[in-house]
Amino acid sequence: MSNSLNVLLSQIRKCRVCRDTPKTGKLPLPHEPRPVLQVSSVARVMIVGQAPGTRVHASGQPFTDPSGDRLRDWMGITEEVFYDPDKLTIVPMGFCFPGLNAKGGDLPPRAECAPLWREALMQAMPQVTLVLAIGMYAQKWHMGRQQKPTLTETVRNWRQYHEMNPVSVIPMPHPSWRNSGWLKKNPWFEAELLPVLKADVKALVS
Repeated sequence: MSNSLNVLLSQIRKCRVCRDTPKTGKLPLPHEPRPVLQVSSVARVMIVGQAPGTRVHASGQPFTDPSGDRLRDWMGITEEVFYDPDKLTIVPMGFCFPGLNAKGGDLPPRAECAPLWREALMQAMPQVTLVLAIGMYAQKWHMGRQQKPTLTETVRNWRQYHEMNPVSVIPMPHPSWRNSGWLKKNPWFEAELLPVLKADVKALVS
């Protein structure tokens, strides 16, 4: 890992902004911050999700839950490859578990996180050539105005973003098992997008 990336990672791990000085109008993080990310100065594939959930907050390792199993299956890789920082970077839009809403679901990523750290992290990892943008928060940041009004429309137009330069972006739904209904309604995702995703990942992590 480069010195600049190492310094940046150290600063992120010490960050307490969302807990101690939250954005105006926002409640503070309801627990101690625990940033969860995997960075690298050589890996060319970046996974961008929303924010850690309860299990990941407890483990301190990204995607240590059933959604991680599905994501690795979508990518066609093993856990060994997935957690090798020389192969993959994992940089969610919010680094800490944001807490739960009244219905028991995860809150959105903290509003403080991306403005503070994301641009600097991307600049510190210029070797990344493929971004897996999982969910609307990741797609909004990495695709900007090219994002469609709905997640389904954005993912359906994946070929358009796959050709982006210098970084190719593949928009994806969250691999949560709660999205099994979406997958049944959109069989083109597994039939058309996943073979390209697996081929891209295989070429870049080999």
